[in-house]
Amino acid sequence: MISLIVQLAYFFFTQIKFNHRWAFLWRCFYPRSRRKKSRLSNFIEKLKVEELNKPKVKEQVDDILKTMTPSTTQIKVQDLDHCGIIAGIIDELGLVAEIDEIIGTHGNQKVTTGQAVKAMIINSMGMITSPLYLFEKFFEGKATEHLLGEGILPGHLNDDCLGRALDKLAAAGVTKVFIKLALKAANKMGIEIKSLHMDSSSFHVDGKYLEEETSEAEPGKITITKGYSRDHRPDLKQFIIDLMCSSDGDVPLYLRVADGNESDTRVFAKLIQDFKQEWNIDALFVADAALYSADNIQQLQSLLWLSRVPATIKEAQNLLILPKQLFVSSSLEGYKIAEVGSYYAGIKQRWLVVESEKARESDLQKIEKRLAKKLVQAQSQLKALCRQEFPCQADAQTAVKLLANQLEFFHIDKLKIIEQVRHGKSGRPSQTQKPTKSYYRIQVDLIPNSEAIALEKRKAGRFILASNVLDYNRFSNSEFLIEYKAQQSTERGFRFLKDPLFFTSSVFLKSPKRITALAMVMGLSLLVYSLGQRALRLALTRVQETIPNQLGKATSSPTLRWVFQCFMSVHLLTIGGIKQISNLTSERCHILQFLGSSCRKYYLLN
Repeated sequence: MISLIVQLAYFFFTQIKFNHRWAFLWRCFYPRSRRKKSRLSNFIEKLKVEELNKPKVKEQVDDILKTMTPSTTQIKVQDLDHCGIIAGIIDELGLVAEIDEIIGTHGNQKVTTGQAVKAMIINSMGMITSPLYLFEKFFEGKATEHLLGEGILPGHLNDDCLGRALDKLAAAGVTKVFIKLALKAANKMGIEIKSLHMDSSSFHVDGKYLEEETSEAEPGKITITKGYSRDHRPDLKQFIIDLMCSSDGDVPLYLRVADGNESDTRVFAKLIQDFKQEWNIDALFVADAALYSADNIQQLQSLLWLSRVPATIKEAQNLLILPKQLFVSSSLEGYKIAEVGSYYAGIKQRWLVVESEKARESDLQKIEKRLAKKLVQAQSQLKALCRQEFPCQADAQTAVKLLANQLEFFHIDKLKIIEQVRHGKSGRPSQTQKPTKSYYRIQVDLIPNSEAIALEKRKAGRFILASNVLDYNRFSNSEFLIEYKAQQSTERGFRFLKDPLFFTSSVFLKSPKRITALAMVMGLSLLVYSLGQRALRLALTRVQETIPNQLGKATSSPTLRWVFQCFMSVHLLTIGGIKQISNLTSERCHILQFLGSSCRKYYLLN
């Protein structure tokens, strides 16, 4: 090979004119089978004929060209970008092997179910919107074999392949499969499961989704229907996703897909019990006010739980107006706590009345706006009442009492009921003309209800937490507050799933079964993202290193999305069968050293 290169170089610099050398290179390194006849190619043909007119020179060139095969001269460029990071995290978690073990494989499969799920996860975080029916297009130009496995091409990832994969996941039971995958991944990555945070959200869909008539109820089947929309789209049908996340890294450990009109209060207790049966974890289950009802907390007596108490409960309403002197500072800055005992629903509990300074300031501003709005409404109602004519004093007094009961923050003062008369004819009556009708009108003033306003302002910034954990060595009051504030982990998960860049943010499938399976893939994408981000942050903290953030400032807690953006325009080059990575700058290599060997291998780094 070396002697061949030397011969070619000698021929190139001695026999070819300087201004025609580029044409010779084009002829040598670009195979005839891939050239299109054009004005340029015809011109190059002419150049070669003129240059290689001598038989001896032509013979030398032909000998060199015969020794060059297309495999050694072909150059292939494919997009890699941040997809190697996603693929590496999936490999580290072992998701492909686990899914194939659960679903099963057969010899005729070009793409296994695990590989199809890996492809969907890569697509979901591809930073562009590419719905399932354009899935094949997403992988065109990408290093598909490099990411998914030898022999897998974009053409294999068609809608039939992915549809079959979704059908198999739905048949296996998405909740059962997800729990098994998530908990194995969490154990592998060392996730601390001290507490689990539960919440639900709705995802709207397009289409009619007519319910199929079946003789028997199918397990796991959901109904796509209208219900309370968290997306503020009550005109569209929807389905519900229930999610449990760990406070350590916001990692989703439980996912369930439900009917679009399901009530959280009715199912939350049962879901927690089901999860406990699937995986015996001694953890604190944290939820919002939807969990707290007499029936639910009675079902959960054997488990540890923490919930917000609905302000509609009478006992809670009385505690929200506790005097400020009963509150003590917590370990969290800006929060004060007043502890009380409760036997609501016959269960001994620890109730914490919490006051937040920031929430109080915000609530006070809202109260002032609400008072101004209520005043305008009350004045309008009072003006209409004063224009009204009553046949007797009793009717006038009844109307005043009815309005007074409707006024939450105002009193009626200086009430006067004035008798007035009306004569039969228009114009000024004579002194001898007697009135034909008498009626009564109201004169009244409106004053603020200072006591009601003061009580409302006392409630500002306050909420109540309840738990059946009475042991202070297990959880202190401040630790309860910290755990409840970590409830945002589930909310962040839903924000991730509903992001416009996430390809499932607008669900388009026309089969409820496939929607259920796709929702599980959505959850797996969140699992991969959360574990990858947590691992990166821990690696940076462990060695006290940083990477630049969006503003160019050093940070040890970057988001994985920002890291994805840092890897735009990274390509896989294949030259003569040898792979190389282009645009792999020193900054990108610095980031990769904190992402693990499974990610680095896709960028051909040790």
